[in-house]
Amino acid sequence: MRGIKTFVLLSSLTFVSACGAFRSLDTSSEVDDRDTIVLAGEGREANDDKTTIWEAFGPRKSEQRVQVNRYLWAASLDVLEFLPVQSVDPFTGVIVTGYGTPPGGGRSYRATVHIKDPALEARSLNVALQSRGGAVSSATARAVEDAILTRARQLRIADKKI
Repeated sequence: MRGIKTFVLLSSLTFVSACGAFRSLDTSSEVDDRDTIVLAGEGREANDDKTTIWEAFGPRKSEQRVQVNRYLWAASLDVLEFLPVQSVDPFTGVIVTGYGTPPGGGRSYRATVHIKDPALEARSLNVALQSRGGAVSSATARAVEDAILTRARQLRIADKKI
């Protein structure tokens, strides 16, 4: 009898906690919708903003808003253009490159860029650099992050002037 009560209690708690999983945890309004990447899909209309438990069982929305800042994405590809791109995933914000040598440099690097947030801030960007000899210094990785952030700000300023 005690096992049945425990099962019912855990099932109820799981069901109630799943109700909040469909809402965003971030309530900040600093991110402009134009700064995120939009990918098209199939299914229901994009302007349908229902947030009920029954949405999980219905068809998917026709438009998905990917939480990746488009300026950081473009700046990452622009700054690291000397590295061959191996894979990109806009849904998770990951760019993986192969080994390449920067112009005027003698050491080859590879990079993994992770854009974690739609905001144009330093906390949104994580760059992992590696050379053939192993990991590079944190100062080098920070310099690449700074170059990407600077380029992203330049792209955003140029975009707002148009």
